[in-house]
Amino acid sequence: MTTSQAATRRPTVLVIGASGTTGSRVVAQLAALGCEVRAASRREAARRATPQGGIRPARFDWYDPATYAEALRGADALYLVPPIGDPDPAAVMLRFLDRARTAGVRRVALLSSSAIPRGGPAVGRVHDALPGLFDEWAVLRPSWFMQNFTGDHLHARGIRTDSVIATATGDGRVGFVDADDIAAVAARALTDRTAPNTDLVLTGPEALSYDAVAAIITQVTGRPVTHRRLSVQQVRDHLAADVPADFAALLADLDRSIAEGAEDRTTDTVERMTGRPPRSFARFAQAELAKAAELKTR
Repeated sequence: MTTSQAATRRPTVLVIGASGTTGSRVVAQLAALGCEVRAASRREAARRATPQGGIRPARFDWYDPATYAEALRGADALYLVPPIGDPDPAAVMLRFLDRARTAGVRRVALLSSSAIPRGGPAVGRVHDALPGLFDEWAVLRPSWFMQNFTGDHLHARGIRTDSVIATATGDGRVGFVDADDIAAVAARALTDRTAPNTDLVLTGPEALSYDAVAAIITQVTGRPVTHRRLSVQQVRDHLAADVPADFAALLADLDRSIAEGAEDRTTDTVERMTGRPPRSFARFAQAELAKAAELKTR
């Protein structure tokens, strides 16, 4: 798909996870395209926000079906972020998607992961079911987010507190991708005249090891950061302090897959969908991490 396929549809889009890393960016990009956006969130402050610029707050809770009908009212497209921390999200998600189809939703863009194929575990089951539920669809399968090194992510906290990124990835490389680029692809997938009707693996322009990431962060911030190499079991135990044990085991196994080379790739999907190249990690670090380091020293 190229940029010549101009975004001509102006759907009403329900964005699940509108306060999250990708959802908040999808909301902004859809509003800039002139769409009416329903920004769905469980967070009280978000639900009470004043409608502005075509964006209206909507109450939504995956585990409360009573919130489904009002959130879906009038929506004809859907950006779908799975419930965080649920090791088997398909049960609740498929129930909701049945309701969405009945309510008149025509197009769905599902956020999955480059590590999870169609029919695989967790959201892979939703990916497998999506083409049978909707005629217009896309599955976004981004690699690991660059934003994992900012904000409240475990890696970001490790950098701030110990100057360490701890993983079981060894020398494995990852095509880290900027959440802004993911959101740009999502906006096109939801508004282009023709739906992708396929899965879209999203990466940045290069694959980097965590050693290389630590070196870039060190260079742009002036603060020495190292990659601490852990075993898969150590990562599982480390994560279990913050997330359910089953989910911690899943994430630790993804580190193992990276060590074995599963994420050592790049794609042209971001440029093909948006008409511009994806942001590099060095540019991201210069813009986001260096700025944060500068503010901290003031």
